[in-house]
Amino acid sequence: MISTYKVLFSFRSLIMIGIVLLWNSCGIYSFTGAAIPAEVKSISIAFFQNQAELVNPTLSQDFTDNLRDRFLSQTSLNLLNGGGDWEVNGAILDYYERPVAANSKTAALNQLTIIVQIEFTDNVNEKNSWTKKFSRSQTYPGGSSLSEYEEELTTDINDQLINDIFNKIAVNW
Repeated sequence: MISTYKVLFSFRSLIMIGIVLLWNSCGIYSFTGAAIPAEVKSISIAFFQNQAELVNPTLSQDFTDNLRDRFLSQTSLNLLNGGGDWEVNGAILDYYERPVAANSKTAALNQLTIIVQIEFTDNVNEKNSWTKKFSRSQTYPGGSSLSEYEEELTTDINDQLINDIFNKIAVNW
């Protein structure tokens, strides 16, 4: 004989599973936090040209690939070469280092900054389209050359920028 408790527990479990499936299938919510309308099925992300005076030779490709990977791994959108429901275009506007803290004779801390400009076009709902600059920085010890820390710094900054851009587009923050 099945107890009343087990029946109620099973019934509640089925209701919760149904609610989660309904939310996820309606495109209202996903477990990554993305809130993508159900009618949006695809995204195109163009290659980001590096327009900065100081050029890191791998920055454009790394940034573009990582942004594409974020959308592929955390949404159900199809990545197209062009003409997606959502289109992301942009450029790396600046990539520079500067001292930010000094001791008596030299810089105690240096800072690497990357600035990108994003043009987001929502072909499903034009009023959601926008253009915005995103900037992130990381510090490294003064008295060191940028080349000692550059790979780690650019990886960290790219991750932060991509997180900011993903949140602005897919999470609506």
